[in-house]
Amino acid sequence: MIHHYFSRDPNKKAKFIFNFIAPVYKVIDNYLDEDFTSGIKLLNNEIKLEHKEVVDIGCGTGAWGSQFLKFGVKNVTGIDFSEKMLKIASKKHKNMKFNSGNAEDLNEIEDNSFDISTASYILHGVKKDRRRKILNEMKRVSKEYVVIHDFYGKTSKFITFLEFLERSDYKNFKKNFESEMKEVFSSVKIIPLKDTALYIGIK
Repeated sequence: MIHHYFSRDPNKKAKFIFNFIAPVYKVIDNYLDEDFTSGIKLLNNEIKLEHKEVVDIGCGTGAWGSQFLKFGVKNVTGIDFSEKMLKIASKKHKNMKFNSGNAEDLNEIEDNSFDISTASYILHGVKKDRRRKILNEMKRVSKEYVVIHDFYGKTSKFITFLEFLERSDYKNFKKNFESEMKEVFSSVKIIPLKDTALYIGIK
């Protein structure tokens, strides 16, 4: 319902937005494909992905999580709260598992269930306190690594327009996220890409 876009509840607002744009999200996936591909190649140089078990939080249509399959991971599970995104993802990526869930409360996932928990373009969309909750949940379900793929440096006009619609916190994210990561993880490494970066947290 359109009134959810104006809701004070950030979860209702975000869920409305992503359900609304799900039918055309493949256009966004195609726009981001080069960045995703180069990012996963660099990540594989840093962390040997072969045989790893991966959970992709806020997986959307599965474009980011599916990149891991190119490097021999054991399996990838995608989690998202948008039913329409999950429906599209399950049709596109038959070799992945998909479940409905909330990034701030992954209560159906046991501690240390995956070698890597990852998220792409999710954390910038929420305020600092919610980012902290999500990072802690991702840390809890991961055995060792948390990999965040998100904004870094300059942002294109196209993405800036999308962030305006989402009413995201991407400006504060870019300014403060490295220090926020360091508050949660024992070690943090940043690998810059074109206008994004891989933020790697080690438990």
